Amino acid sequence: MTYLKKRKNAFKAAFSGLYQAFKSEAHLKIHLLIAILVIVAGLYFAISKSEWFAVSLCIVLVISLELINSAMEKMCDLYTKEYDQRIKYIKDVAAGTVLVASIFAAMVGLFVFVPYVLILLEK
Repeated sequence: MTYLKKRKNAFKAAFSGLYQAFKSEAHLKIHLLIAILVIVAGLYFAISKSEWFAVSLCIVLVISLELINSAMEKMCDLYTKEYDQRIKYIKDVAAGTVLVASIFAAMVGLFVFVPYVLILLEK
């Protein structure tokens, strides 16, 4: 198999994984909706380049960690469907990483957007 064919297959697999995850995972749909709303707000308020960088980084961080969390949950479910304290720990820690990133993203969102909203409300 040629190098380009391997790269093409790798991209196909990656996009297939994204499609499957967004189709089946409710939390990913919620994160995507929030990301779209944040992007629309960023366009509306014409946020600065550095603000775009911070907001974009947060969006990518939260969605990436949610994808990893979803994959880890599926892998754990392959191991056993029965209650297992070790599996619970893995799933809880993975979910916790998404929570930490989401809280950070919300804080960044407040720092970026509250000044714009306050200016809008003063008008």
